Amino acid sequence: MWIYVALILIFLICFCYYSNNHLEVTSYNVKLGINEPLKIVHLSDLHSKQFGEGNCRLYNKIKALNPDIIVFTGDLIDDSAKRIDETTAFVAGLARLCPVFYIYGNHEHRTAYFDYIGKQLENGGVHVLKNSFKEIDVKNSHIVFLGLDENQASKENYKERRRGTFVYTDNEEYFNELKGRKGIKIVLSHFPENFDSSAGYRYKKYDFDIQFSGHAHGGQFRLPFFGGVFAPGQGIHPRFYQGLHGGCPYMIVSRGLGNSGFPLRLFNRPNIVVANIS
Repeated sequence: MWIYVALILIFLICFCYYSNNHLEVTSYNVKLGINEPLKIVHLSDLHSKQFGEGNCRLYNKIKALNPDIIVFTGDLIDDSAKRIDETTAFVAGLARLCPVFYIYGNHEHRTAYFDYIGKQLENGGVHVLKNSFKEIDVKNSHIVFLGLDENQASKENYKERRRGTFVYTDNEEYFNELKGRKGIKIVLSHFPENFDSSAGYRYKKYDFDIQFSGHAHGGQFRLPFFGGVFAPGQGIHPRFYQGLHGGCPYMIVSRGLGNSGFPLRLFNRPNIVVANIS
């Protein structure tokens, strides 16, 4: 009897370890009619987690993908502010592989190290976007990035959204400016629900090509025939917890890499997203 109980416990421990530490690469194809294909690696919600010393396993996995561009959509650290120097050094190391574009998430805003994180990343060659634009040329394509810094950071904000009293930041001026720029237009937004939300501003109504987002942690648990269980800002059975959504514009949602608050993922391994643009 007890040996079977022990075996079940060992299996559950191994399964949980695997679910939370074995990296999974998910690829999506987006057709924009460009002449030379682009590969964008999308990372999000590391939350200070380590995949090997100095995140060497994560780094090597990304390097092997040979990306043209890397985007990181926030929550690099947890609000406990653990491993700030290690995690910012990791992202700076990625910037030696290819251009890296980074936006802040809600957890960066909750720490006293908000400015420090940005300076460390910028000193490492990372493009830190805070309601700002950056244009680059890669493989015969001109790309315009808009990185949004949305005002949805505090725990009180979550309560206000549940009550329906939260006042969303109006980012229309940035989207109007983006509309007038030439090239592939990419929006970085931490919060996927803002792509199409009846409560806030629907980003999908604007003129751009792809939005990259995170925050939802893949619903934390992914259950067969149900999908993601819960995401902050979306609640039970969230609509935008992973995957490719929309079309002209598109949105790609990362399930994220680490955990925050609740320390366990189920059927929801740490996620590296590859967007193949053609």
